[in-house]
Amino acid sequence: MRTRSEKFDAFADLHASDGCFVIANAWNAGSAKILDALGFQALATTSAGLAFAIGVQDSTNDLDREATLANAKEIVEATSLPVSADLENGFADSPDDCASIIGGAIAAGLVGCTIEDTTGVPDRPIYDFQLAVDRISACVEAGRGQNFLLTARSENFLHGRPDLDDTIRRLQAFEKAGADVLYAPGLPDLEAIRTVCKSVDKPVNVVMGLSGPTWSIGELAEAGVKRISVGGSFARAALGGLVRAAEEVLNNETFTYARDALPHSDAVRFMTAKGLR
Repeated sequence: MRTRSEKFDAFADLHASDGCFVIANAWNAGSAKILDALGFQALATTSAGLAFAIGVQDSTNDLDREATLANAKEIVEATSLPVSADLENGFADSPDDCASIIGGAIAAGLVGCTIEDTTGVPDRPIYDFQLAVDRISACVEAGRGQNFLLTARSENFLHGRPDLDDTIRRLQAFEKAGADVLYAPGLPDLEAIRTVCKSVDKPVNVVMGLSGPTWSIGELAEAGVKRISVGGSFARAALGGLVRAAEEVLNNETFTYARDALPHSDAVRFMTAKGLR
């Protein structure tokens, strides 16, 4: 198994290399083992995938930092790949409290994380500009010199604020504050993605698989994207298979879903694969 330092070096190299790469989102140790064995080069956690696995909503009201970091640690320990965690908004409002999660992330073996500028409050979903920047700055300082890659997220487009200018302003400020990767989920089209990529100097992450357009890796690379994540969509794909199988049994009283199920022997093979790279 690679050391955390070796994992960080591999993660940093992916961001420095030509073209773009896919960082697959795992929601538990088993899914991490499968994604590792299939050949992905890096993993991220998913708050949505974790939430659905434990039967709650994907929100800071239903998830807490302890459960999130414990889940991330299980994923880290299941794979030789570098893992970055979805840490929502740090589960705190103030810069210092938000940044305090970085130490726990490093202790869990993570080599990176994402921090959002969302408040979790429906009537004011996005932090004021300066507070959002101060939160990222504090997280940068908390991870400085610790082999840790910080991704800063501007969430406007996911929360009813489709303001590209403000999104870019925030990403540029996060970059200036020291964020290593920039991320604005929910951008409406390739032109908006291209504009974001041209407006910053740090690598840009784009999420695919949520809904709407399904641009290819090649199209996203051409637009300037460095990293592509899949959010909770792999977890929802697995849940979709469960729902279809259960509905077949309940409604049709048949079991043909088993033809498409992963064979038991393959599942065992994935769980016992070494995954060393």
